[in-house]
Amino acid sequence: MKEEKEENQKLNESQAARKKKNSSAAKSVSAENHLSELAKQRWSVVTFESRAASGLTYDEAVQKLDELRAENKFGLCIITDEAAERVNNGK
Repeated sequence: MKEEKEENQKLNESQAARKKKNSSAAKSVSAENHLSELAKQRWSVVTFESRAASGLTYDEAVQKLDELRAENKFGLCIITDEAAERVNNGK
């Protein structure tokens, strides 16, 4: 009985360690995917009036947003090119 209890405890600890390892790996892959999305040239900067720029990486979009903010443009937002296209087409 004692041996069975100890064996079950070891099995539970092993399963918990495996779950923790798998969770860490999933977080790492998710972070890599997230970063790769930001590096793609798929971001637009829009204002209240129009799309100011498109086809940018996220970092480039942030720089463009800062430039427009310095020019006192309002309603600035960074969105995907796909979303910007829908806004322009009124969909």
